[in-house]
Parts: sequence; C-alpha cells; structure tokens
Amino acid sequence: MTHRPTDEPLRPARPHPADTPWDGPPPEPADVDPAVLAALLHRHGWQRRGGAPGRYGRWTPPGPGRGGTSLLVPETRAFPDSDDLLGEALLALTRSGTPSAREVLLALAVPSDEIHWSRDVPAGPGDTTTWTVEEGMRTAARAVLLAAALATRARAGYFGARHRRAATASLENVLVGPAPGGRHLTAFVPVAPGRPLSVRLHQALHATREAVDYRRATGGMDAFDSAVESGVSHELTEALVSLVRGTEGARIAVEWAPAAGIPAGCAAPAEPVEFTPGDLPALREAGVRYLQAEPSVPVRITGAVVRLRRSGPRGAGTVRLRVLAGAEIPHVRIALDEEAYRIAGHAHLVGLPVRVHGRLESRGGFRRLTGAGPVIPVQVDDAERDRLVKALQEDLDFFEEACGGD
Repeated sequence: MTHRPTDEPLRPARPHPADTPWDGPPPEPADVDPAVLAALLHRHGWQRRGGAPGRYGRWTPPGPGRGGTSLLVPETRAFPDSDDLLGEALLALTRSGTPSAREVLLALAVPSDEIHWSRDVPAGPGDTTTWTVEEGMRTAARAVLLAAALATRARAGYFGARHRRAATASLENVLVGPAPGGRHLTAFVPVAPGRPLSVRLHQALHATREAVDYRRATGGMDAFDSAVESGVSHELTEALVSLVRGTEGARIAVEWAPAAGIPAGCAAPAEPVEFTPGDLPALREAGVRYLQAEPSVPVRITGAVVRLRRSGPRGAGTVRLRVLAGAEIPHVRIALDEEAYRIAGHAHLVGLPVRVHGRLESRGGFRRLTGAGPVIPVQVDDAERDRLVKALQEDLDFFEEACGGD
C-alpha cells in the first residue's frame, strides 16, 4: 500500500476562472447590494468619474483607452430606477472583455476575501521572468496559506505532520488568479467557510512583522514566542523566507469581502505587510527556534497497521500505523519489541486496528512514537474489519516486509 508523503508539496489551488469568458447569466439585481458592487469595482481598478451625488456613480474600467465604456451604478435602492440601473450595469459587466469585470462578477457570485502577494524581482528581456521565479511565487504562496490553515486548527510553534491533512482539505475551495511575470498573485478565499483562514493569516502576518522589528531593534526573540498565539509558526516563517529569498522585497495584503464586512479586531483597510531581505536572518532564526522548542506530545493512538519491517525473522521491528484516532497526523512509525511486533503482525493479518500509547516526538515532524506501551488489538464492527482486510490484500509490500525482507 502506498501513501502520499505528508511532506510532499501542496498541490496547486484551483485556478480562478477570471481569464475565461463569463458564460452565465448576470446576477439578479435583487441579490446584489449596490454598495458591495461599487466597493468591488473600486478594488479591481475601476474609476468613478462623476454621476449624480447620492443617487448613482459613473464607473469606467481600468487601463488606457477605456473612456468610452462606463457603468451607471446606483448608490442605494431608494429611487424607483435603482434596480433598472443595477440590472443594466450587471448585464454590461457580463458582456465586457475586461478581466476585472469577470473578477467582479465572480466576487459577487462567491463572496471571497482576497489575498494578494507581490514581489520585487529583477526583470529579464522584455520585462519577463524565468519559469523558476514564477513557480517559486506560487510555491511560497501555497506554503503561506497552508501555514495559516494549520494555525486555524491549533497554536503551535512547529506542526510537522500534525493537522496537515485537515489544513490541506480546508484549501480545496481556494481559487487562485493568474500570476503574470511571477510578481503578483491573488488567492480568493470564500467567506464561507474560509473567513477564519483569512483572519488568522492577517493576524499572523502582523505579529510576524512586529516580532521581526523587535528582533532587529533589540536583538531579543521574546516577541516570536508570544506571536505563536497569533498563528506564527515554523511553517509560516519558512514560507516567508521562500517568498522573500531572491527578491528585493515582498508584500502580502488581505482584503475583506465587502459583502461580509470587516472581521472584529481586524484593520480597515488592511494594509500590506512587507518583508525585505534584511528580515531573512530573523525569520530563519525564528524558524529554528520554533523547531527546537516544540515539545513531544503524550498520546494514545488507535491505528491500522499498514507496514511492518525488521531485519530478520525474529526480534524487534518497526511498524507503521495509519492513524484512526488519538492524533492529528496521517501516519506514525513505532519501534516495537519482539512480542509487541508479533501482536501488531497478527492484528494486521486479521484486519484489526491496535491501540498504543507513547510520546509523539517533534523530531522528524511528529511522525514517530517513542516509549510505546503495550500494543492492544481493538475490536471493530464487521464492516470496518472488511475494509481493513481489503486494504491488507491491496498491500503488496506487506508479505515481503513481514517476513523480514528489505
């Protein structure tokens, strides 16, 4: 049986369809708040150029040569023609070839917080950048999002394999826009259920900035210790190092969905948080500090034995469990004496999970259990046993490894 390694890079978020034609009907005017539409137009570069104050505004799209196209957007629904004007504006957006028009329509359809990354990188011929620069931007941005998702599950200086499966799953609905030139990237985090991720990222970025400033001003690392409560971690500092390395500076901004308002305790508007190459020593030092300081965790784990290995037909060996309960990790490796190894092997053969207690070691990413206690088979219902036995039959590596093969 093979499993996706937990340290494998996170797969890309789903592309945001902002660069494809809008092929659906316009939103219903009754479902659109005029103030939200105006806020989205402003966010995406549209310019208000007059209009009757207190009644409607005239908006033109960003970019040169757009003066002939405009939208009349009512400011309120207080006038008889407000719905008509709103409907005409929405219809005009669906027919517009401007990418920002599609982004506005998508933001109306799925209210989302927007996270913007930007980097100052040297330009190549024709203002281009290399493939690796653009890929580096996406990789670093994904790592930043994953660190924030981990921090919504728990507060820790170092997560390792803990909570990674749930954090990765929480990014399934995040959309990502195009990243031309490897300098800018935007992620769209739906308010439901992604607002906690956006809030945690906002708080963690500001706490990181304050801790770096404190380190550079005083030489002390105490601010990084307290910043853990705001979501700062080894994973976040490493992601920021990847984002800034090789650039002249990088910025991250969180913009709240107008339809959902500003979360309690967050800034309005949220200013970008900037990091420069001069911040890298402090970020690296904090990452090492978090890695070394996170303690081992006492746990009692229930899991299915998916792999057994020992050097000969007798003696101690190592087993790998697929964790079913007791710890927020997908798999754990345990060194067992001969008797415990034999019990684990029999449980595997008959399709029973086992329960064992010990300490989940931070070294190696919380993937190893030390000081393991007795291995106890756990009774399960027939349906669960059949599923585990089927998994055993699919595990072609087991028979060689159980017999002492390499």
